[in-house]
Amino acid sequence: MKEYALIVAGGKGTRINSKLPKQFIELNGKPILLHTIEAFFKYSEKISVVLVLPENDFGIWKSICEKFSFTKPILLQKGGETRFQSVKNGLNKIEGEGLVAIHDGVRPLVSSDLIGASFRLAAVHGSAVAAVRLKESIRVTDQASLPEGSSASRQDNTKAVDRSQYRLIQTPQTFNLQLIKKAYQIKEDPSLTDDASVAEKSGHKISLFEGSYQNIKITTPEDLMVAETLLKLK
Repeated sequence: MKEYALIVAGGKGTRINSKLPKQFIELNGKPILLHTIEAFFKYSEKISVVLVLPENDFGIWKSICEKFSFTKPILLQKGGETRFQSVKNGLNKIEGEGLVAIHDGVRPLVSSDLIGASFRLAAVHGSAVAAVRLKESIRVTDQASLPEGSSASRQDNTKAVDRSQYRLIQTPQTFNLQLIKKAYQIKEDPSLTDDASVAEKSGHKISLFEGSYQNIKITTPEDLMVAETLLKLK
């Protein structure tokens, strides 16, 4: 089956304290987004890549391609106001049948093995979503969380939860193309935080497979430091 990668990169860099959108921040001498896209071409030279960016960032991407002599064929698509809209726009760019791996532009450490596993499993089950087990204890609370960065404490009603029943969800989230295109016809709502939740709400069962703790999403300055170290180890 024909394989596609849909890379969504609409971050603003707010939590990473950067004026430059985080997907364009350089990591070991190369923009994060370029690391991500090259990971998919490393998996397969035949893969078709759709890159979804805010229209205002098209010029930045063009300058990156020129600076780093990146000449791989990329289908560029304008993003929407939300991730849901951006993915939907990207899917509309793809015609025909096949499998599509939807991936965060700021997960540059995704491996060829992980990408390959997602396509193999999606070919069988219709979906394949990367996930990892929790390392730390978790509790559920009935109160809204404290503001980010707050050092205050409070006595909410909390309860320990069996972490073995939970998974942290990553990307790639890979699907039969027609399945996920049809799923994205449903009405958008705030509970749809990823592609798996969209597919699930439209009536499909979600198949998980083992992700990787190295497949981090770069969101904070600390993530940048970790990613730099992991890239050097590679």
